Amino acid sequence: MHGEVVETATDHTPKLVGTAWGLLVLNTLGSTGAETIVPLPRSLIQMVTMGALAVAFVLALALNLRLRVRASAYLLLLTLLLVPSVLSSADLESGVGALFRCARFALFVGTLWLLSRWWDGGTTFVRHHIRMYFFVLCSVAAGALVSPGAALPDLYGGRLVGALWPLTPPQIGQYAAVIIGLSVLLLLSGRTDRRSAALVIVPSLVLLLLTHTRTATLGLLVGLALSIGSLTLTSAAARRFFSWAVLTAAVAAVVFASALQAWFLRGQSEENFSNLTGRAKVWDALLAAPRTTGEKVFGMGLGDKSFDGLPIDNSWLAVYHEQGLVGVALVSAVFVVLGGVALLRPPSPARACAIFLIGYCALASYTEAGLGDASPYLLHLAVAASLLASPAPATPLSTPEPPRRRVPRWARTSEVA
Repeated sequence: MHGEVVETATDHTPKLVGTAWGLLVLNTLGSTGAETIVPLPRSLIQMVTMGALAVAFVLALALNLRLRVRASAYLLLLTLLLVPSVLSSADLESGVGALFRCARFALFVGTLWLLSRWWDGGTTFVRHHIRMYFFVLCSVAAGALVSPGAALPDLYGGRLVGALWPLTPPQIGQYAAVIIGLSVLLLLSGRTDRRSAALVIVPSLVLLLLTHTRTATLGLLVGLALSIGSLTLTSAAARRFFSWAVLTAAVAAVVFASALQAWFLRGQSEENFSNLTGRAKVWDALLAAPRTTGEKVFGMGLGDKSFDGLPIDNSWLAVYHEQGLVGVALVSAVFVVLGGVALLRPPSPARACAIFLIGYCALASYTEAGLGDASPYLLHLAVAASLLASPAPATPLSTPEPPRRRVPRWARTSEVA
């Protein structure tokens, strides 16, 4: 159109949106983990993480005062997940903390709704995600350099932990695997250069190996296989990378078979490895515990993802325990919707990143909890939802017309004559 400029949502995404996203990341880091170099009281950590969520909500609200949001089936399902959470927590059977966790979950989902205004199918939130978790990993690396003994304690079998902020090996492995996968996909699609990608991938890969986290490693490999496979029909770089990756993996499996087996076993017996480091015993006890009909349908209320004092370490069983069969159905619908939309989208870098995140979260859900409450996994899936959102319609901005020059009355009279 003549005299108009086309504006897209990506062109005018405020920088403070990235700040709000970083605060959400900080909120989901948790307050328990390894002992840090400087002891941090748990109450102080909880105050920082909850304060980060409150600031993120206020900041997102200030950026979106008109409450403009994008239609999102993912966020709608998370909002519905609040219903069994509140119903099962209202009787205070799980303590007052259950209602506090419900309030936190509601604030978390509300912040995502406010930020959904800028979900346009682009990679903006992918870059925010990579930056924030890379910053977290930098703190882990700094802690390892300052105090190697605290970062690789015997309590965790010599696995890497957070020495400056209390982070467990599975957490560090998860963050490293996610940003490695996203960086590889951005590189293959030409959305970043090799130097920038190497700056993220190489140190993150070192940290991932030091954590000895099997779930994160398998999630990275499976997620990349699915996502790069979705690009092979349209990207020559993806086909080359996929071929070389398969060849390298085959050679490594033959040459380093014993070393890989030792890395995966982590010094455990085959019996301990087969029952998933004792997880299976907790799962069997949880399923065998007597429950009323209401507890089966709506759960026991939001808790700390544990059963009889032991971590559940399975997202589906944790959701069943806390939000019942209704919660399990809603979380299942999240994967069905996101996966279905991803399959219907044409091949693209955004679709590949979304498939990687969906695949990673689906695999990790078997041995890690977090799909039923505010967690990094819900942030990963939120990024996937932002990548699968339809592009925002272009908004025409009328170019202001130049001010008209005032014509004196005598000149207008002479023109008429």
